[in-house]
Amino acid sequence: MREIVHLQIGQCGNQIGAKFWEVIGDEHGIDYTGRDRGASALQLERIGVYYNEAYGGRYVPRAVLVDLEPGTMDSIRSSQLGTLFQPDSFVYGTSGAGNNWAKGHYTEGAELAEGVLEAVRRESEGCDCLQGFQLVHSLGGGTGAGLGTLLLARVRDEFPDRILSCFSVLPSPQVSDTVVEPYNALLSVRPLAAAADACFCLDNEALHGLCRRALRLAAPRYGDLNRLVSLTMSGVTTSLRFPGQLNADLRKLAVNMVPFPRLHFFAPAFAPLAAPGPQQRALSVAELTQQMFDGRNAMAACDPRRGRYLTVACVFRGRLSTQEVERQLLAVQSRHSERFVDWIPHNVKVAVCDVPPRGLDMAATFIGNSTAIQELFTRLLERFSAMFRRRAFVHWYTSEGMDLAEFEEAESQVRDLVSEYQQFQEARGLPEEDQGGEEAEVGAEEQEPGGAP
Repeated sequence: MREIVHLQIGQCGNQIGAKFWEVIGDEHGIDYTGRDRGASALQLERIGVYYNEAYGGRYVPRAVLVDLEPGTMDSIRSSQLGTLFQPDSFVYGTSGAGNNWAKGHYTEGAELAEGVLEAVRRESEGCDCLQGFQLVHSLGGGTGAGLGTLLLARVRDEFPDRILSCFSVLPSPQVSDTVVEPYNALLSVRPLAAAADACFCLDNEALHGLCRRALRLAAPRYGDLNRLVSLTMSGVTTSLRFPGQLNADLRKLAVNMVPFPRLHFFAPAFAPLAAPGPQQRALSVAELTQQMFDGRNAMAACDPRRGRYLTVACVFRGRLSTQEVERQLLAVQSRHSERFVDWIPHNVKVAVCDVPPRGLDMAATFIGNSTAIQELFTRLLERFSAMFRRRAFVHWYTSEGMDLAEFEEAESQVRDLVSEYQQFQEARGLPEEDQGGEEAEVGAEEQEPGGAP
């Protein structure tokens, strides 16, 4: 069994995490008390990916819930989900990070980090074959960004050969919850680029747009947004949890999706997206594929039409013909060839799982590694530079022990990341005749010292 340890950090991370456990519990037939209420043996066959079996036939999530203040933990414990988790899965402080990355990373967060790592070790030791870690957090606040990236680096040091996947909520282009979001987010990008194997980028504005446009919700709540994220998270690990015709686990996804070490920031999407009701109809594979590649359905505020796909992964769920799936994906690649780099020939990874999500006949999770993701970082840099030029709010960070050089280094590294994406967006494959010419020149050079054979 290839198990996953789940960490949810900060208020945003814990709210998404709570909804995620609802979705996963529903798929596996586990109720709020941890009891099996499933109708199929398949639901329990690989339950160990996310759950530990406890005494009395109960199933307990393999999760660590983290926050620097007790409020979020109290709300989860008092909810329906509260009895699902082990008491020692909750690790929290009392003071909070106050939207300050430095507090989460260096002072308050550093004090809590060892307790979190102890819980992570405990969960990991109970695994037969640990696949990796799944971390959910926001980059705008102090706990999710500061403590989240500290834990990411510490987990990487302790488990260097395991896969680390992050679901990170980035600041939105127009909607801002916190004035110092650009500082917190930019300081987080460097450790994410260095320590994570895969980072799924999300933002509230793109999710709000999806809820209003596709789900026809006039006033979407965070619960609606979090459900969309949870469906995507569930789709990524589908092949680990249910049988299928073409399988993909976290490691296979990472190997096929990341052509260069730092370029592992993905824009996810989910299909079908439609308002629930009697008018909802079953989609064909062609319509599902079209929805997935529609830039408006991306959960990050970047337009893939303004970039090129380095790699793509599609996880289909339901009773589907693999031949039809591959035919439709080939058609998309042929129709929009300019949106794919031409120097990675077969850059679409496919997985097909036989078990659809609850309430649907078929569905698909899309993961795009597009150079257009640089738009997120460019916007961050603009907002960061506007404030940092005047050193606005910097004293809150330096008073926690940070140095100004850290801001400058973080800014420089994000600019390098944007340049790297732009470089590969503009790169073109060599024409065949050029390649042949180069090979002929190399052959001639090799023959020169020895003369004619």
